[in-house]
Amino acid sequence: MSRPMLKSPVWHGDSFLGEAEVFPTKNHQRFQFPNNEIRIAKFSPRSERCSPLSILHTISPFSILYKVQCLSATEKSPIYLLYLSCFQELKTAIVVSGGEELHLVAMPTKVDRPPCFWCFSVPAGLYDSCLGMLNLRCLAIVFDLDETLIVANTMKSFEDRIEVLTRRIVSEDDPVRVSGMSAELKRYLEDKALLKQYAENDNVLDNGKLIGVQNEEVPPPTVGGETIVRPIIRLRDKNIVLTRINPEIRDTSVLVRLRPAWEDLRSYLTAKGRKRFEVYVCTMAERDYALEMWRLLDPGAHLISSKELLNRVVCVKSGLRKSLLNVFQKANCHPRMAMVIDDRLKVWDDRDQPRVHVVPAFTPYYAPQAETANAVPVLCVARNVACNVRGGFFKEFDENLLRKTFELYYENDIVDLPFTPDVSDYMMTEDSAVMPNGNREAPIPEGMSGAEVERKLNGSENVGDECKLQPQAQSSNASVSDDEISINRAPSGNKDFLLSTLSVGVLTEIGRRCESKVEFKPVTASSKDLQISVEVFFSGEKIGAGVGRTWKEAQHQAADNALRHLAKNYVTFMTLGMGAVDRDLDKLSLHNENGFLREFVDTGSNELPKKEDMPNATMTEPSNLADDSRNLSAIIAEVKELCSGEGFGVVFQDQPPTSMTLKQGEFYAQVEIAGQVLGKGIGLSKEGAKLQAAEEALRSLKAPENQQAQKHPNLSRPSVAVPTKRFKDEASWGFNGSPSARLHKNGN
Repeated sequence: MSRPMLKSPVWHGDSFLGEAEVFPTKNHQRFQFPNNEIRIAKFSPRSERCSPLSILHTISPFSILYKVQCLSATEKSPIYLLYLSCFQELKTAIVVSGGEELHLVAMPTKVDRPPCFWCFSVPAGLYDSCLGMLNLRCLAIVFDLDETLIVANTMKSFEDRIEVLTRRIVSEDDPVRVSGMSAELKRYLEDKALLKQYAENDNVLDNGKLIGVQNEEVPPPTVGGETIVRPIIRLRDKNIVLTRINPEIRDTSVLVRLRPAWEDLRSYLTAKGRKRFEVYVCTMAERDYALEMWRLLDPGAHLISSKELLNRVVCVKSGLRKSLLNVFQKANCHPRMAMVIDDRLKVWDDRDQPRVHVVPAFTPYYAPQAETANAVPVLCVARNVACNVRGGFFKEFDENLLRKTFELYYENDIVDLPFTPDVSDYMMTEDSAVMPNGNREAPIPEGMSGAEVERKLNGSENVGDECKLQPQAQSSNASVSDDEISINRAPSGNKDFLLSTLSVGVLTEIGRRCESKVEFKPVTASSKDLQISVEVFFSGEKIGAGVGRTWKEAQHQAADNALRHLAKNYVTFMTLGMGAVDRDLDKLSLHNENGFLREFVDTGSNELPKKEDMPNATMTEPSNLADDSRNLSAIIAEVKELCSGEGFGVVFQDQPPTSMTLKQGEFYAQVEIAGQVLGKGIGLSKEGAKLQAAEEALRSLKAPENQQAQKHPNLSRPSVAVPTKRFKDEASWGFNGSPSARLHKNGN
């Protein structure tokens, strides 16, 4: 059934350009242009390296509203000149509709039928923001403040924590625990003494040296505002800064501990003048407190300029959840292009949690050695994760999406659009809210939320701080200095980090594609060996479990077991539909390439996996090309022998159908006999693809119904007896509600 066609006049401002035929897509039959006319208000900026289609597909996937064409236009007509301008300069024509922008993308055609456009809808301003980021190969990163990057305390918060610790020490019988809490109490008392000196005298005595305040001018965040002068003391050797939220009120004095390795992470974000990430802050603290804490972290305003500060530092009211849509309410980025660094996962909206990298809470009083116990500090691990995310995202964007969008025509449909990368595809999922078994008591929350400072500013009494009971977890990784590292390669000595990223990432990607929730849940155990137990659930169904000395180790083992469980179910389906399949799953390893399952090749070996070690799927490639040639020759000879009695010729073709898009490095082949295609194959070499096609053709010819068809050439093409995985109609599998069934149904 043909789609309904509408006719609309096309205007550029008040200039009439011509008339266009508008074809709504299947899911947008009722959508209309404002006043049933296409009135172009402006043009998007010219793109330097990204096609408009690749940008719009990234920020508005599968949302083509209309296809627009002007059959009556001549080469000299205004609308044709507009089409050529958009097509050659990589820009779009924009129709404004309320808070939305309708972008007309000039598309090439397979026939001489320009001008032709695809129409997308995105929030106003989003296209321009994402255009700049994608051209610069830049993503967004959102930071939490308290217990993620800093821990801050006032005199009142110090007193509250000292009182709690004193009560715990009095009631504790275990001398080992008493010793640990006493050391923690000593650290609190030392920092309280420093803060007291600063608040009363504007100086501190540090290692016998008297250090006075330095007045720092703070530019106003708004135009016309007054410049604020703050008395600051920086103890760089201790990563301590003493500041005053309101310089006129001494009770707002704060001692701030900066998390170690912050300078390394900050340097990565701004190194060599190359912008790798647009930086944002999302916190539950009050605004004045949050602005001052961020200024201490970014004193030169290199990460967030003074003009953008109010829009980039987002404060969420207590009790509400954080959301990337709220962070980007000015349409300055799309959530799928953003990652988050936070010490808590559950404070974020469910849709954003896959994009959150959870770091262990910063606890300089409870466990000061935690930041230096590992060779790589926590924020260096976060830097490496950010580096991997950026590398993986733009590898997919450049090698798949950008390349394939340049190959699309006006006549293509939505289903022909390539996979859209998402930051969540390349994230390590980790939940720091898991306490090692045997840890009987959580540490005292070490910092304030900012509410205490606000109450002081308002002249009200402190009534206690909102607590974030976060345990201390260990994290290790190998340092990465190369900016362009992707998820497919890692520095030597970083194998555990890579394996954890791959197995968890693959499982998360399967869940996303199957529209099913993947959850990792801790298991309470009575074991005394301090091991963590984790179970993984797929849409509420338990599919794996794992144990380890750290959360990451247990999570990786659970994800690996879950993937093996899904693989076994997949083999069952393959066996039912295709016959015998290699079941030696212990020899199957998992590798992640931009979110897809691939056969794993050991980085220490130059050999490909052996055929007998891999499941019999479309991408199976024999390990020896000489064997391919010998096997192919034998199979072709058998095929020709079956066809020789009827005088049929056997022809190989290597041109794939127009509806098929091959991945980089893949080869296609098909076998034609008497003009009928009896076998198709895809492989990592020409010989491998031909071998698959020939094997399928041989199976088809040996089928009883096909042998009858050979004797009656006038019959229609016989159906292939055993199609390959890539070409089999998924409806014949008989899917049910199990995770493995959803896995097949979604094409993974």
